[in-house]
Amino acid sequence: MAKVHIGIGSNIGDRHGNCLKAVAILREDGQTILKRSSLYETEPWGVEDQPRFINMAIEIETDLDPQELLLLLKKTEKNMGRVYTSRWGPRSIDLDILLYEDIVVTEEDVQIPHPRMHERAFVLEPLAEISPGKIHPVLLKRIDELLHLLRS
Repeated sequence: MAKVHIGIGSNIGDRHGNCLKAVAILREDGQTILKRSSLYETEPWGVEDQPRFINMAIEIETDLDPQELLLLLKKTEKNMGRVYTSRWGPRSIDLDILLYEDIVVTEEDVQIPHPRMHERAFVLEPLAEISPGKIHPVLLKRIDELLHLLRS
């Protein structure tokens, strides 16, 4: 079983409810939820002219490999009504693999660790709440250190 950190966000509809529903669906689909962060209201990133987000992070235990997990996350987004409009645009739900154990994956459709997570407080803050000492496998810094560096 692998320990995986997933980022969750929503800025359309019931933002809080969408994030919590995604966690419940992942549990129903056989993923063990080990930790769950608080919900954070955050400014949009990339495209600023859109509603504010609710973001959170979870740590799960899974027997799925990275590709299988990515397919499950995309299926969950689709089943929750996500419509892909534009990059970084509004969305009812967004599920991203942030970290998968300590592995590094650089394939066309999946990149682990998430390639821009260290640039985004909305990812690092909830992640630092649940796993502050987790080491980023490429940058070799703790998550709480990355958050501190981003804020300074």
